[in-house]
Amino acid sequence: MNEHARQKIHTRDVLRVFWEQVSKYKGSTLFMLLLIAFANAIDVLVPVFYKRFFDLLSGDLSPGTETIAHLLIGTIVIIGVLHGLEWLGWRVSGLMSSWFQPRVMADLEQTSLSYLHQHSFRFFSNNFAGALVRKVTRLARSFEDFADQVQFHFIPLTFTLIGNLVVLYSRSSVLAGILLIWIFIFLFVNVVYARWKLKYDFKSAAIDSEATGVLADSISNAVTVQLFTGRLFEDGLFAEVTERMRRAQTFTWRLGELMDAFQSSFMFLIEFVIMYVAIRLWEKGLLTIGDFALIQGSLLGIFFKIWDFGRAIRRVFTSLADADEMVQILKMPHEVVDARRAKELQVQSGRIEFKNVTFSFNKTRRVLSKMNLIIKPKEKVALVGPSGAGKSTVVKLLFRFHDLEGGQILIGNQDIAKVTQESLRRNIALVPQEPILFHRSVMENIRYGRREATDEEVIEAAKKAHAHEFIEELPQKYETFVGERGVKLSGGERQRIAIARAILKNAPILVLDEATSSLDSESESLIQEALEELMRDKTTIVIAHRLSTIMKMDRIVVIQKGKVIDTGTHEELLKKDEGIYKKLWEIQAGGFIQ
Repeated sequence: MNEHARQKIHTRDVLRVFWEQVSKYKGSTLFMLLLIAFANAIDVLVPVFYKRFFDLLSGDLSPGTETIAHLLIGTIVIIGVLHGLEWLGWRVSGLMSSWFQPRVMADLEQTSLSYLHQHSFRFFSNNFAGALVRKVTRLARSFEDFADQVQFHFIPLTFTLIGNLVVLYSRSSVLAGILLIWIFIFLFVNVVYARWKLKYDFKSAAIDSEATGVLADSISNAVTVQLFTGRLFEDGLFAEVTERMRRAQTFTWRLGELMDAFQSSFMFLIEFVIMYVAIRLWEKGLLTIGDFALIQGSLLGIFFKIWDFGRAIRRVFTSLADADEMVQILKMPHEVVDARRAKELQVQSGRIEFKNVTFSFNKTRRVLSKMNLIIKPKEKVALVGPSGAGKSTVVKLLFRFHDLEGGQILIGNQDIAKVTQESLRRNIALVPQEPILFHRSVMENIRYGRREATDEEVIEAAKKAHAHEFIEELPQKYETFVGERGVKLSGGERQRIAIARAILKNAPILVLDEATSSLDSESESLIQEALEELMRDKTTIVIAHRLSTIMKMDRIVVIQKGKVIDTGTHEELLKKDEGIYKKLWEIQAGGFIQ
């Protein structure tokens, strides 16, 4: 697909997304547009009364029985009233706009966030969080810019051009015809130029997103940068992308200056031509002195609006380019979706079965190959195996972060692909190897496990996770903010917060992914009791290397190259001389299996 077709399709996509939000407020939008039309219609009428004013002064208009001064004053009063009505129309429409635009912008951001959260684990693995944030906020700001141009430029310009052409035609069809041809050429050149320039706006927007991603990645890894003395290297990376952004912006701004130069010279030309023809018509007695005031007033009104059109059309296409990246994400189908008529997962026994499960991250990386595994209700199973064997993938598939290539995963007698994702994940609690917390209070982070829980229930869960002690020593105790991703807490403290969150959730199925890996021996001994209580009466899957955790499991499942190759208790597996588990155990160091 060529670039032009690609831009045309994307433009339509952006406008569709904007309209989906605007259409929620059709009545308010229509009333606001009518006010703008009313104000501009009055603006067109004002030069007509100035024509009357100058015709009275020059004697081209007979005063009748009234004095000229009286008629002049009456005309000025009418002009003043018209300006007052125009002012009122603009002010009321402006007040409505200050309500309308922020509401639509908030809707766009909320819609974007909701849609993003439904994307897959793979999607977030492939995209910078900072760049996604930038795209969401830029979509909202793009609508603001787009709406401003439509509301304050395109609609006023439409009424100004049509109204002034009609008024001018009533005095001279020749002048109206000349002006109409000039307007057509002017608008046509601007639209063609703006569409041609759009590809550079797309390029500039893409570089801007790239720069944001590089910046966010560098700042979020600030400690790593310091540890590996990477400041100058990071400066170089960011300097390279910002230099490309500078060159792109300089190029597009210079193009804008060239277009402004064309517009101003084209305006000088039409003013000269119109006034020259008007003088010739006045010589023939076809125009009055007041007509010159009418012509000049109309030209000034048109020039003011049409000059803004040149800028507005370019800003519209720029806003479309800015919005395009987020709109394409909104247009992107979700990788993992609920089946039609998906039902709520009902966990009665907690039995889990992996049945001929096959999964690959890509064509060259097969992770699981027809894996079969049955976990009995309330059984506690440890998954062990060498790095890359597929242990963590088993957990991701259980949560349905990815869809299977083949086979089924059953909870009870329900295929997890046929139940809603929310009900599935509501019934499984996870304590990950590296828990990432929200930049919110400790209380809010623990309560995330069950958001309707009371403060007392949150504190009780923290006590069971042996987190209450250190929380009470924090500056604001449970109201202490933990920093972005929980950086204000140690690894062990974050882990205990995650365990407290899982305790509070109290789901029938529990997954522990190296849940004690960040704890020292003293902290681990404190938390073992909490883990035992957490696992009680739950079907539990544990990925762990520590002897203290593995030995307490009902069964150990050995995975290698995406298949279950052995199963049994710790003692049973150690008795198998040729078993992989025994080899793994023999090379352990300090209680860890490498």
